[in-house]
Amino acid sequence: MGARQNGTTRAAQASLLELVGHTPLLRLRRVTRGLPPAVELYAKAEWYNPGGSVKDRAALWMIRAGERSGALRPGMRIADATSGNTGIAYATIGAALGYGVTVAMPENASPERKRVLRALGAELILTDAAEGMDLAIRTIRELVAQQPERYFYPDQYNNPANAQAHYETTAPEIWEQTAGQVTHFVAALGTSGTFTGVGRRLRELKPTTQLIAVQPDGPFHAIEGVKHMASTALVPGLYDAALADRTLTVTTEEAYEMTRCLARLEGLLVGISAGANVAAALKVARELEAGVVVTVLCDSAAKYLSERFWDAPAQECLAGDGI
Repeated sequence: MGARQNGTTRAAQASLLELVGHTPLLRLRRVTRGLPPAVELYAKAEWYNPGGSVKDRAALWMIRAGERSGALRPGMRIADATSGNTGIAYATIGAALGYGVTVAMPENASPERKRVLRALGAELILTDAAEGMDLAIRTIRELVAQQPERYFYPDQYNNPANAQAHYETTAPEIWEQTAGQVTHFVAALGTSGTFTGVGRRLRELKPTTQLIAVQPDGPFHAIEGVKHMASTALVPGLYDAALADRTLTVTTEEAYEMTRCLARLEGLLVGISAGANVAAALKVARELEAGVVVTVLCDSAAKYLSERFWDAPAQECLAGDGI
């Protein structure tokens, strides 16, 4: 057929897996009003991934690592605990590769997340919301232990391939997109894969890079996918407490407010953890006279639009310069 196959040039063809990563780095300009001219704040637009979140990177690397090791074989199902995004990433990539997916998640996950997972063919096991992700993790571990030959358990909280995905892809992208000028990296801790992988690579590329971890201000919060490490019974094995130069806390209300501000001032409809990241990054930026601060917009707002916090006015950011 020459250079064409079914009317499409080979150069124009791409698989879904090739769409993972290579996301844009956006400069935030309106929520940062009032910062010194030499301070710049950027954020990675991770909803560009095919599954709609930063978790596509980790899911792809964990699945491929499972295949290489022989732990994941044709006919097996991928099974893990998730607050939503990693499950959607598994389901997206699993569908493309021919694997079934089973996920355990707290029953209070947004309706949009549940609908997306079911639309992609995933099996959902809903657990008591009062026990959070810890119960979802225990539930999936019990399931896998009962039928180890049927399930591949990536174990996103402890799988080195999770952090390696960000070491190999996210960090080099940030380095290239900032021309090596990044001075601060700010990211919330969930599995801690993003913070750990990016942080270790940036520290190698530029030892003076400041690494700032972000956590909720206490165990009772509504920032999905983010952990308050001191109160969790199951601390992720990927978590490296010594890696961060400092840890900032963000309240649920601060995350909500910044999420609204990003929509109404920047035109960026993002999720709550993205709002938390930017709120913390802006705190860092306000301390500087010069610097390039980078954070992560983990996902879009598509899976959170039923949340009532959108109904409140973004009073602080609309009233003055930034929030």
